[in-house]
Amino acid sequence: MGQELLTADELGHYAARGYVVRRGLFTPDELEPFVKRFLAIVNEEVPPAPGMTVMRDVMVAKGAVTPGSRAEAIAKIQDFQNDPVLYEGYVKHPRLVDFVEQFTGPDVKSIHTMLINKPPGVDGRHPLHQDLLYFPFRPADRIVATWTALERCTRENGCLVVLPGTHRGELLPHEYPDWEWKNQFYFGVKDVGATEERVHLEMEPGDTAFFHPVLIHGSGQNRTQGFRRAISAHYAAADCRLLPEARATRRRPYLLVRGREHDDGI
Repeated sequence: MGQELLTADELGHYAARGYVVRRGLFTPDELEPFVKRFLAIVNEEVPPAPGMTVMRDVMVAKGAVTPGSRAEAIAKIQDFQNDPVLYEGYVKHPRLVDFVEQFTGPDVKSIHTMLINKPPGVDGRHPLHQDLLYFPFRPADRIVATWTALERCTRENGCLVVLPGTHRGELLPHEYPDWEWKNQFYFGVKDVGATEERVHLEMEPGDTAFFHPVLIHGSGQNRTQGFRRAISAHYAAADCRLLPEARATRRRPYLLVRGREHDDGI
């Protein structure tokens, strides 16, 4: 399926608001292998790839919810860079990387991968946060997230929520939200209350959001009896540089997707 790259208007929307959604970037047939692979992993039909984390939902882990299936127990799988179906099929998909280049330039690295599973019957919220918190390199403007709906995402099942324009600010202090159920590493921006500026990104399968790492975003509860699933990756320009304080610390693998390595880059 051919797709024109982001137009000047779409790139202007991203520059002003910190995100843009391209509808129908992937077809249902292209998404099907990702869902099947996720189910094969959580049902233990195939082993998790080296380095992959299969994360149970906190309410399941603490015994507050008894899942009806293995898929209902899992909040997400993370770091699937060694899984050929998910990494080769999504992260390195030539059409997707063509779009990513519009933000990073021609030398592109993948820096983080997730398949997010929001089952029914659990809290499932992700507090409003900024992804730059997890990335010890700069410049932020050369980092971009992709987030593709695998199933219909609505306000009822906990779609993405963004605060437009917040990418023009700075990285803010984060803390655990004051919630009864908090998944590990789900930090939120301090002192972000209710605001009318929130935009709910309702998406159909194959729709793909691109967003800036300083954009404040999160997601709500799943109030339906179905799942809300999405696959996501973060990319950065290969010439991004580690912050001085991060040079001696262990970091995720940053893998070249397209272009060339930079000796002084990540």
